[in-house]
Amino acid sequence: MSEINLNGYLLFDYMKNESVFLEVFGNNPVMKVIDFLITYQLFDYHLTEIAKDSGVSCSTMQVFWDKLERNKIVIKTRRIGKSDLFKLNIENPTVKELIKLDWNLIKGSEMEIVI
Repeated sequence: MSEINLNGYLLFDYMKNESVFLEVFGNNPVMKVIDFLITYQLFDYHLTEIAKDSGVSCSTMQVFWDKLERNKIVIKTRRIGKSDLFKLNIENPTVKELIKLDWNLIKGSEMEIVI
């Protein structure tokens, strides 16, 4: 398993194994970004970090990023130098439901493995 360093934290590269969320909703760029942001919702990131760690190209992410901002799925948290940092908007009711759904999918997949 490979490791990545995000905001000073050493994390494992979860993209090597597809998540249950992506298995259910499809392995497309928008879902990859949302899955990444749900998984690492406690941190904020530069857009290039989100793209790289989600496995999506920056140019592809630019196509849909404005929609995520307009719908308040993601929020700008701060600015470092000339770069804005963003994170998942966990106060958004839709995002709250996505997080619950992700956990329910994980719980459901764990039960299937046990059986």
